[in-house]
Amino acid sequence: MRGFRPSLSAMMFVVAVIWIGVAALYGLLKPISNGCIMTYMYPTYIPISTMENVSSAKYGLYLYHEGWKKIDFKEHLKKLNGIPLLFIPGNGGSYKQARSLAAESDRAYQGGPLERTFYREAHLASEEGHVDMADIQLPNQYANRLDWFAVDLEGEHSAMDGRILEEHTEYVVYAIHRILDQYKESHDARESDGTATTGSLPKSVILIGHSMGGFVARAATIHPRLRKSAVKTILTLSSPHQSPPLALQPSLGDYYESINQEWQKGYEVQTTRTGRYVSGPKLSNVVVVSISGGYNDYQVRSKLESLDGIVPPTHGFMISSTSMKNVWLSMEHQTILWCNQLVVQVSHTLLSLVDSTTGQPFPETQKRLAIFTKMLHSEIPQSFNWKMQPQSSWSSRVPAKDVKDTAVPEVHTLSDCPSSFHWNDDILERDLYIETTTVTILAMDGRRRWLDIQNLGANGKSHFIFVTNLAPCSGVRVHLWPQKGKSSSDLPAGRRVLEVTSKMVQIPAGPAPRQVEPGSQTEQAPPSAVLHLAPEEMNGFRFLTISVAPRPTISGRPPPATSMAVGQFFNPDEGKIEFSPVSMLQSMHSHKDIFLKEDHPLAFNLSFAVSLGLLPVGFSLKTAGCGIKDSGILDEAGDTGNAKLCKLRCFPPVALAWDPTSGLHVFPNLYSETLLVDSSPALWTSTGTEKTTVLLLLDPHCAYKASIAVSVTTAASRFWLLYFSQIIGFCVAVIFFALMRQAHARPIPSILKAVESNLRIPFPFLPFFLAPIMFSLFFSFLSSQPFPPFSSFTIVSLICYLLANGIVILLILVSQLGFYVTAYLHVFIKTRWQLWEGNFGFLFLRWFMNLSSRFLSLKVVRVLRANPLFVPVSAAIILSTFVHPALGLFILLLSHALCCHSSLCNSLTASFRSNARKKESDYRTEDNSLSQQFKPKPGSPSKENSSSYIQTQEDTFHLRHGLLVLHLLATLMFVPSLVSWLQRIGMHQNFPRFLDSFLCICLILHGIYSSESLLNSELPFPRIMGKEVRLNSIYLIAGFYSYLSGMALAPYKALYAMGAVGIIAFALSILQAWTGATRFGRRRHWHRH
Repeated sequence: MRGFRPSLSAMMFVVAVIWIGVAALYGLLKPISNGCIMTYMYPTYIPISTMENVSSAKYGLYLYHEGWKKIDFKEHLKKLNGIPLLFIPGNGGSYKQARSLAAESDRAYQGGPLERTFYREAHLASEEGHVDMADIQLPNQYANRLDWFAVDLEGEHSAMDGRILEEHTEYVVYAIHRILDQYKESHDARESDGTATTGSLPKSVILIGHSMGGFVARAATIHPRLRKSAVKTILTLSSPHQSPPLALQPSLGDYYESINQEWQKGYEVQTTRTGRYVSGPKLSNVVVVSISGGYNDYQVRSKLESLDGIVPPTHGFMISSTSMKNVWLSMEHQTILWCNQLVVQVSHTLLSLVDSTTGQPFPETQKRLAIFTKMLHSEIPQSFNWKMQPQSSWSSRVPAKDVKDTAVPEVHTLSDCPSSFHWNDDILERDLYIETTTVTILAMDGRRRWLDIQNLGANGKSHFIFVTNLAPCSGVRVHLWPQKGKSSSDLPAGRRVLEVTSKMVQIPAGPAPRQVEPGSQTEQAPPSAVLHLAPEEMNGFRFLTISVAPRPTISGRPPPATSMAVGQFFNPDEGKIEFSPVSMLQSMHSHKDIFLKEDHPLAFNLSFAVSLGLLPVGFSLKTAGCGIKDSGILDEAGDTGNAKLCKLRCFPPVALAWDPTSGLHVFPNLYSETLLVDSSPALWTSTGTEKTTVLLLLDPHCAYKASIAVSVTTAASRFWLLYFSQIIGFCVAVIFFALMRQAHARPIPSILKAVESNLRIPFPFLPFFLAPIMFSLFFSFLSSQPFPPFSSFTIVSLICYLLANGIVILLILVSQLGFYVTAYLHVFIKTRWQLWEGNFGFLFLRWFMNLSSRFLSLKVVRVLRANPLFVPVSAAIILSTFVHPALGLFILLLSHALCCHSSLCNSLTASFRSNARKKESDYRTEDNSLSQQFKPKPGSPSKENSSSYIQTQEDTFHLRHGLLVLHLLATLMFVPSLVSWLQRIGMHQNFPRFLDSFLCICLILHGIYSSESLLNSELPFPRIMGKEVRLNSIYLIAGFYSYLSGMALAPYKALYAMGAVGIIAFALSILQAWTGATRFGRRRHWHRH
């Protein structure tokens, strides 16, 4: 049969898809070491009574209590007077997942705020607000405890079905009202007992949402039945805000779009149609903070967790856990709920929102946003281009008469060390004067080191960088001096010393070095802070001093086991290393080695032309020397004496990677690591540069050999994670393009041959591939949206389109193989049955066949057989409307499969009979059993029209097979929703969303009527500009729309194209019947030569 054997190119696509899929699966299943510490608790869950008339009575509300002692629930509720927080679990989550956050919040309230450090703190950008961070003072003692509530949503899969998401939103709105009412009930109960406490009742609830719970929190905030100002603060953990992770169900995607549009309007001033002012923005007092898990979160990518276009920077931001203060870790989707480093920081952040005067959260929006920024953000630079760094405002503190030409605009001030850490000059021992560009400190020796900025900063080495593990103020202090002096009092009036210690930025330190005995160490300590001074910041000063505290520290705290500090004047241009796309691709099969000799720059600025979120780089760093002759003797650990001494002399390397999407990623102790960021490059919505910048801190006393290679398995897994939605939309487009070729070509080619024909270069491959890309750029131009990077956008779209072709070919081959095997077995059994028909052993089967014949002769059965489409169409429409759309599509697939099987069996049977007649005519003298087996029966095709009959059956099979593949993909898109529906069997169920049912009914109409429309040559197609618009043109438009839907990461919109095609096919069929056109008109004839 024609069209069965795939071509070599098709098999290559299939092999490529399988290979990439296996590599991606291997990369995703590899165990991950996230570095998180487990959180422990003693949970008790107190049920909160709900009203009987609540529509979602199957859900529940609980109050968390931390402690191992048994408590009286009623008495505990009577004492309720804290700050209400509501935890909303995500897809398949449990209300018990609030236990880690709730337990650590209770410990934080009892233990007090975190110990204050004197590193540089984050501040609000100009577009984020106008609150001075110096005015935001964190409390010395928390004013009120947090009361953690949690909703029990029965572990339903809200990420798969829009109806479930709406029901969760309805119940969360009720839970918010119930929580506020519970506080009033508790207050009234205390008043009746005479134990009422002072303080106001809470008027709002802080919402904490994990995964889909974060989106439910936002949906509940704009719900029309929610009380005014009942929600002012929302914190989400690994929550998709831009679109659902599986954007396959139309109602789910439509619900997402409607909620996001309402949020966009919520921050706009409300006016009438004539422009008259009505009210301020509805969400002007709502702050939203989104925390992402980073690259280890395989379920939700940082791109989906972004608040861009939904919440303005003045009311919220997204931060990755990799750039959170005191966290700096990437974690899996569920780990973010119990990772102790993150849970502790979030708990202290939430407690810091409470105003000590009122005992309730701050009402000012900017103040709450400033606290989130101060507690979560670090002040590590968001870019490592030294020459483009914004000048710091602390330089404005320098008196104008002391420092000339230092006009720096003031944004925020840099404070000196507090008086409790005041150092007397008598504490410092004799001063040291450094004459080299690199200064090293290996002990807390109580000395002050002087560096001449003018001499050491010459020859282009005008920048200064300093890394250390000593704490600022208590361990080390850095000053700028206009001239030498023993103390600031020795300087003349007007010549002041400027302390820049608080400009030190904290970075995560790796594990402390091993100690054989107290005072000994096996390697140098990792740095925990970095300080960078630009030439503009040192302008007007002659000397820089680094003062190290003596070993018994001023604060009385024990010093670190090992101390280190390295500073250097350097030229930023000497540390620049750029990796082009070609070199990164070449590193897939051959490592790229970089050799760094001793006295190299302390800071290297690595620039990767392709984002590390798309091509993760395996980075291996080995110590090549440190000025010590190699002894060649191995120690117990297998290291040479040289390597052991070098580890003792040089601090462990540190890498800080920055990405525009997910922010900062820190890799401490970088000896062998895969550099990876959670970005989403080369998308339709991508803007700006997609380069990844990496700051590499290396001890200049050691020489290194660095090897860089792109990790193929990690790159494959990242590609599937990032572009899965895009590939699904492209798969639908590939099938539509193939159906277009089937509708246009005569004879009708198989769906496999149609896909292969569309891959021919240059035509028609290039028009199918490039035309949607041009359309997308044109739409971006019309909507005044920035264009994505054209080269990367085109290359990634090309790879996705080729993978989509491979996936479709694989589906076609698997389904086609199943049909052929089943048909051959059917024909074989049927022919054998003719030989065994008179056997006594088959009398029972003959009786059963006679009974079946009597049943088929009934009038009702004959009517149904005369209208074979009535039963499947009716059943499919009823199931799609009242039960679940996927069930109706299953009926449609069964109808397609039966039609394909029947056509294929008829074609094979006619082909065998034709071959038997040919052999009989060639070998008349031989007794050929095949001539008896395939003896023509009454009503069977004659010898003259057998070839035409076979051709007709093949055309029917190819056409139905193409529709089956299209509708199979549509059914698979509804399978996640079906899984969530099956989970709720036995519970209160609502009818499916109208949008889902309507589109499925349109798909059913497409499957039933498009075959007749295609085979009939007398259908009244309309004409546009003098040309007849036939079904192939409709398929082409549907394919382009599906292609654009995939690029927009909204593959569910491809179902709109399928529904539109179904409506058109149904309308043409009705029009055909209305005009009286022949149902099966005169067919065009073709011949194979």
